[in-house]
Amino acid sequence: MGQVAARSLRRASPQAWQKQPPWPSPTPAGARRRSPPQPPGTGSARDLSAAAPAIRLSPAARSLFDEPLAIAVQGLGPRQHVTLRASLRDETGELFQACARYQAGDDGELDLARCPALPGGSFSGLEPMGLLWALQPQTPFWRLVKRDVQSPFLLQLEVFEGHREPPGRLLAQAQHERAFLRDGVRRVPVREGRIRATLFLPPGNGPFPGIIDLYGTGGGLPEYRACLLANHGFAVLALAFYGYEDLPKEMKELHLEYFEAAVNYMLQHTQVKGPGIGLLGISKGGELCVSMASFLKGITATALINGSVANVGSVLRYKDITIPPLGFNTKRIKVNESGIADIVDALNNPLEGPGRQSFIPLEKAECRFLFIVGQDDRNWKSEFFAVEGSKHLQAHGKEKPEIVCYPGAGHYIEPPFFPMCAASMHVLVGKPVVWGGEAKAHCKAQIDAWQQIQAFFHKHLTGKPPGTSSKL
Repeated sequence: MGQVAARSLRRASPQAWQKQPPWPSPTPAGARRRSPPQPPGTGSARDLSAAAPAIRLSPAARSLFDEPLAIAVQGLGPRQHVTLRASLRDETGELFQACARYQAGDDGELDLARCPALPGGSFSGLEPMGLLWALQPQTPFWRLVKRDVQSPFLLQLEVFEGHREPPGRLLAQAQHERAFLRDGVRRVPVREGRIRATLFLPPGNGPFPGIIDLYGTGGGLPEYRACLLANHGFAVLALAFYGYEDLPKEMKELHLEYFEAAVNYMLQHTQVKGPGIGLLGISKGGELCVSMASFLKGITATALINGSVANVGSVLRYKDITIPPLGFNTKRIKVNESGIADIVDALNNPLEGPGRQSFIPLEKAECRFLFIVGQDDRNWKSEFFAVEGSKHLQAHGKEKPEIVCYPGAGHYIEPPFFPMCAASMHVLVGKPVVWGGEAKAHCKAQIDAWQQIQAFFHKHLTGKPPGTSSKL
């Protein structure tokens, strides 16, 4: 696949993954239950032997979805065996669950930041957020997405006696809201001309660095990543491009003029800081970002998550230019005994024969690029696309892009703590496909990638590292 300089192609190390907000320590103030006051002389305040077990959370009642949640249990017996279970329902009513087996300490305390999960549950080892990233749907091939960002997910936590299956006696339970909109963030539906989108604006007067956010072949208008990014100080436009309201129902042909209108909308918005904006996309959305950066003006920084540098799945038109979709061979699709397809080898090589017509001329771009790559992506060869895109840019005298590769990460690299989706329906294939990834490595990749993306946009849209502010 060719060699690239070490500065261009980085493997995210475990040390890099650990560069995340420190785990908050649960405090008794967050306890759901408290033991009744003791009459004088009947026992000390630290005597928890008679207290009912209780779950302690920090933050206590509500947190943002991309933030850590500290989980602990108090009031257990010394070295007591318990099973913790997390449950969450999406807006369709689909149930996601994860469970883990633990042993309390000598003092009857169980802190997930210090106590490793024992084998036999959804995960094992020291994983403070394992009960969230290990959530799995009860229905096969179902991916957790947030449809209404104005309401939180309700997380149910339960503590059961022992390590039995089915669970033993219920000892404690608690609920916690995992929210998407930070207080003060404004959600503005955009129906201007042909544009079908939602703009998220941080609190304050602005202007803010602007980003357009695109998802992939699923269509519709996913808002959750744009919303979470706006919580961190960006003005983010979640942009639909098919399968939404009066937009085309299918993705047979896409016109860059539609995306150009969205870019101009952002550039002209009084709350968006110029002179240019950023683009963020995953999968087909990442590929569209490459096309936008290559042909449209006003783009300063482009980040793609497991994107392609060849046009895939639809004809792309802009003025008198037509880029055909990259060809594929269905004979290269492997289907296992469960009926799940592995499509990673299906696409033709965009460097050979007719495939060259589908290669996006990214050397025309006047922006900086960041490639986020899951090295176990089974949708397509994301690392190959990133490396060839880098070689192509440098061959034309352009800046070397940043490439961050994550071993064990699959295709759907989402914001932190979304559970990995191993397989789900693919709109273009018409059957479930495997997306790749190992759950624990994928989770760590999502945490680090989220920081990499924010740092990239802060650097190139504001000229400042994250967390700095200008002084009047």
